Amino acid sequence: MAKIGRNEKCPCMSGKKYKHCCGSGDKRPVTRQLSPEEQLKITLMSGVEEIQEQAERKKAVTREIGVFFFYSTTKGDAWLLEMTDRDCVQVAKAGERLDVPIDENPETIEVNWSHVFRIRNKTLELTAYSDKSVVAMKDAPSQKINAMARRIRKKFSVEQLQKVHLNPSTEGETA
Repeated sequence: MAKIGRNEKCPCMSGKKYKHCCGSGDKRPVTRQLSPEEQLKITLMSGVEEIQEQAERKKAVTREIGVFFFYSTTKGDAWLLEMTDRDCVQVAKAGERLDVPIDENPETIEVNWSHVFRIRNKTLELTAYSDKSVVAMKDAPSQKINAMARRIRKKFSVEQLQKVHLNPSTEGETA
C-alpha cells in the first residue's frame, strides 16, 4: 500500500482530509486501497441507496454518476438507468425499497437489468425484457434523461458509442 498524504482524502471514505480523520492520531491505521471495481460498486450502491431514500420520502430527485442516471418520483418510485446500453431497473416502488439486483466479484459488477428504455414523444418508454410489454412513464424526468444522453454522445466518439450500443444518430428516438 502506498503512503497516504496528509492532505489526501481519507481512505475510510468520510470525505475528510486524512490529517483531520484517521490520520489525526499518532498511529496511522493500515487501510487497503479500494480497487476501481470496488469504488464503482460503492458509488453505484450509494447512488441506489440515496435514490431509494428519496423515493421513501416521495421526493422527485435526479442524480447522475458516470453513465448512470437515477431518479425518484413523488409517487415513491425510483429507477436506475444505464445510458450507454439503455438498460434500467426499478429500485423502489410506491415508497418501498426493492432488492437491488447488483452482483459483484473482484473483476466485474453485474446488474440484472429488467427493462430497456427510450425517449419517444418526450416520454420515457420502458420495454420489459421478460414479456416485451411497453409502459410509458409519464412522471419520469424525460428531458433530463435526454439531456444526459446528449452529453454522453458529445463526450464519446461514434466508434466508442457503437461499441457500447448507444446509437448517436437517433437523438429523438433513443436516450
